[in-house]
Amino acid sequence: MHRASRESLKTARERLQELGHSVDTATLSVIADELEAFAALLEREPTLRRALADSGVRGERRRELLDAVLSGKVSDQTLAVLGALVEGRWSSSADLVDAAEILTVDAHLHGAEREGHLADVEDELFRFSRIVLGSPELAGILGDRATGADRRRELVRSLLAGKADPITVRLVELAAAIGIGGRRFEASVERLVFLTAERRDREVAYVRVAAPMTDAQEARLSSRLAATYGRDISLKVQVDPSIIGGATVRVGDDLYDGSVKRRLENARATLAR
Repeated sequence: MHRASRESLKTARERLQELGHSVDTATLSVIADELEAFAALLEREPTLRRALADSGVRGERRRELLDAVLSGKVSDQTLAVLGALVEGRWSSSADLVDAAEILTVDAHLHGAEREGHLADVEDELFRFSRIVLGSPELAGILGDRATGADRRRELVRSLLAGKADPITVRLVELAAAIGIGGRRFEASVERLVFLTAERRDREVAYVRVAAPMTDAQEARLSSRLAATYGRDISLKVQVDPSIIGGATVRVGDDLYDGSVKRRLENARATLAR
């Protein structure tokens, strides 16, 4: 997403944040549903998508088009958030769709935060992402756009209902139904983990170790990474015996590979030369 689009998304997110403090969690759920429906509408209607993202047209005119399409069909609160969204400058119509999806996630996460469940949602999303990564067949089914979105939602509910927070279930349904930012299903779930950690003002660190870490080891690693990145760290630890020993740590695009497996591979490469 280019700078202009990021700034427009920031403005809309701030509008949603302000609104979220003045409504109850049931209303936030309704707003999230309506934002998701709007994102799906943009996907189905390329002409509307391009018109609402056209930076050659004044924001007020694009807002008028939005009102003509949605007035009376969504709540006033949702219309206010979407108004802030379409009045912004967009580098592409695809960025507008991505922004609507991120706002949908934000609305759900605001609800989880209000209920004190945000950390639980983050952990549940991470655990589910590990299950999906370990099962290419499951990832393929949930990400298969040839299968109807309703069917994919039903499968998510059958897997998670009664086993995870309702907001976790809704977010995974969202990833299965429309994806996040056009990503594959498994990448969409990982994106949800990032957005949830961001909501908690934390950076996500994905850690792979050959054996479980102690609480003291996790605390030391978290402290070192926090000093490096300048913010609290949410560790996501996966035990992977294949790395033999040591650990790998991925934070955003940064990868620190201190595994025994990597050292052996480097030694083999050196000997081969």
